[in-house]
Amino acid sequence: MYQLLKQEGVARRGVFITVHGTVQTPAFMNVATSAAIKGGISSFDLVDLKCQVQLCNTYHLHVRPGDEVIYKMGGLHHFTGWKRPILTDSGGFQVFSLSSLRKITEDGVKFASHVDGRRIFMGPEESMQIQSHLASTIAMAFDECIANPSTREYTAQSVQRTTRWLYRCKAEMDRLNALPETINPHQMLFGINQGATFEDIRIAHMQEIAKLNLDGYAIGGLAVGEPAEEMYRIISEVEPYMPADRPRYLMGVGTPTNIIEGVARGIDLFDCVMPSRNARHGTIFTWQGIRNINNTKYELDDQPIDPECDCPTCRNHSRAYVRHLFKSNEILAGRLAVAHNLYFYNTLMERIRDALDQGCFAEFRQKYSPILSKRI
Repeated sequence: MYQLLKQEGVARRGVFITVHGTVQTPAFMNVATSAAIKGGISSFDLVDLKCQVQLCNTYHLHVRPGDEVIYKMGGLHHFTGWKRPILTDSGGFQVFSLSSLRKITEDGVKFASHVDGRRIFMGPEESMQIQSHLASTIAMAFDECIANPSTREYTAQSVQRTTRWLYRCKAEMDRLNALPETINPHQMLFGINQGATFEDIRIAHMQEIAKLNLDGYAIGGLAVGEPAEEMYRIISEVEPYMPADRPRYLMGVGTPTNIIEGVARGIDLFDCVMPSRNARHGTIFTWQGIRNINNTKYELDDQPIDPECDCPTCRNHSRAYVRHLFKSNEILAGRLAVAHNLYFYNTLMERIRDALDQGCFAEFRQKYSPILSKRI
């Protein structure tokens, strides 16, 4: 259940109530693709890093260790030790990212596993069955993420198929949630809006899927190569047609500036691998801008990575030490950098919520949207 507490323009401050706890929104979901944050961050670390929601991937967990294994282990919450909400992506993005290894039909998608090459079939029913085994809080509908650019003809056909798949997802989710052996009979289903950068297709699709009265709605298929301004334009076009009493999720986005701009356009939930992936290569997000900790100028720098941050890394270690760890290829380098970036993102969301609470989000956006995208 979503409760809208306050608005500033179309920016929304709310709470999202789930069987695994309440999420204060806007929120960033920390990406644990294979049920772990890359960089050596445990579920217990995530609590200290102010994470509210963990995101895991249906396709990857189906391939390894297998959703049957996780089901037998009591679902993802028991398997990982994470007690708060978990969202599972449906596997639909792999239709996009594994384009050389798949074939799409009306029934679903035939994949070649990226691990061992074995043939896998996943359609709407299979995706819901796997996600039910995973027992996540929120299951994402199975869709096709369309490449940008795509032709109008292909986009329209793909969106129509994604809509048909969504109806099948809902029917299967309802069936699974009624079974006595289901671990989480309160599993929620989010639908996904597609349509590339054709605003009329996007709007028509959003209007159609809104009729299903789902637990939440996502905008997918953005941040896949199109300019940021195109992404912002599509969000603004679709937003008026998204149900106001449901959480709104912008999938796979993005930079701190993208998030601020997304909130300004009415988005509640975000996810992206960027904070952890970039951190593992020494790219650090700070309140002064983006810092490359590998630079020689930090060799003798005794300051914390970010003087405005109180994360465990910044409280205890210097730029010089973190740089040394990267130069020495120590595993600890990635762990410290990832911990900082996740804490930064979750603190960013905290500050956005505070600004909305105080009615000064416009000022916050004006100040930080340009700063946080700047390279130091």
